[in-house]
Amino acid sequence: MTSFATHRRKVHDTALPPHRRLSALRTCLTGFSPYGFRATYHHLCRSAEIPQDLEQDPGALVRAVEELDAARALWLTEQAGWESRRRAQKGAGVRAPAPPPPTRSLWCPDPEFHPVAPLPDVMPRLMSAPRAGDLSVCPLCGVARGTTPLHDGYRLHRLCAGCGLSLGWRDDGFSQGALEAREARWKLLWSRAV
Repeated sequence: MTSFATHRRKVHDTALPPHRRLSALRTCLTGFSPYGFRATYHHLCRSAEIPQDLEQDPGALVRAVEELDAARALWLTEQAGWESRRRAQKGAGVRAPAPPPPTRSLWCPDPEFHPVAPLPDVMPRLMSAPRAGDLSVCPLCGVARGTTPLHDGYRLHRLCAGCGLSLGWRDDGFSQGALEAREARWKLLWSRAV
C-alpha cells in the first residue's frame, strides 16, 4: 500500500489529469478520514469548493488535501506522544497500558451532516473526545443537544443536532428502503453533483 504522503504529492502534481488527482485525494481519505470516509469526503468537497468539473478549479484539490494533511499532522503528533509514553511504560514494566488516544475517527453516518469547521480546528476536540458509547453530550459541540434520528439501512442512529456526530445507535433491523435511498444520495455526492 502506498503512503498518504505519496498520494498527497500526486494531488499537488499538476502534470496529472484532474481525475487522477481526485483519485489520489480519495486514496488519502482511505488512510485518514476523521468523520468516516463519506462524511469527510463531503466535508472536503464543501470546504475546498471542489467543482463537479475539476477543470474549473484544479486548486480546489490542493486546498482539500492540505486541510486533510493539517488535521492528520495533529493526530500523528498525539499518536507519537502516546507511543513514546507507552514505550516508557513497557521499560518500567507496566504491562497494563494506558488506553491509546481516541480513534482518529468519530463517525458521522450521514455524509451530508457533519461539523462545518475546518478539520484542523475540530481535531483537538475530536482527539480529546470520550470513546464510543451512548453519549448524552456531544464531544465535538461540548453541550447537550437535541438529537436527530437517522436509519442507515442497518441501525437507528442518534445524531447530534448540531454537528451530525453519532451519539449512539441501536440495531433496528434491516431497512432496504433506507439503504437504497442512502446509496442513491451517495452516488450524487461522490460525483459532486449536489
